[in-house]
Amino acid sequence: MSPSRGGGWYPPASKPRAVQGGLAARSRRGAISQTWWSERFIAVLEGMGMGSRLQRGKAYARKGQVVSLDIAPGAVDAAVQGSRARPYRVRIGIAAFGKEQWRRVEQHLAENAWYAAKLLAGEMPDDIEELFAAVGLSLFPARANDLTLDCSCPDFAVPCKHLAAVFYLLAEAFDDDPFAILAWRGREREDLLDNVRAARGGVDEAEAADRATPLEDLLDRFYERVAPVHLPAASVAVPTALLDQLPGVDVTVRGASLVDVLRPLYLALGAADDPAEAADPDEPAPSADP
Repeated sequence: MSPSRGGGWYPPASKPRAVQGGLAARSRRGAISQTWWSERFIAVLEGMGMGSRLQRGKAYARKGQVVSLDIAPGAVDAAVQGSRARPYRVRIGIAAFGKEQWRRVEQHLAENAWYAAKLLAGEMPDDIEELFAAVGLSLFPARANDLTLDCSCPDFAVPCKHLAAVFYLLAEAFDDDPFAILAWRGREREDLLDNVRAARGGVDEAEAADRATPLEDLLDRFYERVAPVHLPAASVAVPTALLDQLPGVDVTVRGASLVDVLRPLYLALGAADDPAEAADPDEPAPSADP
């Protein structure tokens, strides 16, 4: 028997059942979170007074005791294998933002191309918390009562080690995809980016429809001209341009300047090069004989 501090008796601590293929944390020691946004998430939880209790779940997270983890708007649902045959059901709830709240966020994102560029690159802008605060929202939970925590285990502590393990795996999920934070708050990646593009005026209905159309269905239109092509006008050559650039020539032929004598010949040669301007074959060509 195991004595307790008060002289009573408690059964020996049970060991969790081994899990095949569980979701194990990548980190084997030290901090689990790797990016600033997941570090911020853990820091927020520790700031709520959960720090010491969170540590109880770190070993569970690293051993792969979390069987499944699903992130949905307003809730994270997970299964964690403990000492019993059936895994415990874990749920972490948070308020998902409504349509009007997300409209304000998306409008702010659209007004600054830097935010959209960072999100498209799979990164969370460093000051995105300030953006949410500007519209009266908090991206991360601000207070303990912003979260609803539930686990089907008999442990009275909140968070229990099963909930704590899910928190750490959730932080790693945020490392892998910062959009998971936004999805938890109610907006999926594609919906968010589409709405930001639309707010910036960069997506029309035809473009949006094409993005939703499989590539193989667009091949027959691949080489179609989608807009008029404005070609530069053909240059017009003046046959006598060279003569006009000659400096003054003090040569005359029967009283006429050399340039005036040669001009009819240049005009005739220019007309011969241009079928549209070619002289009528029935008409005699101008004579250069003075």
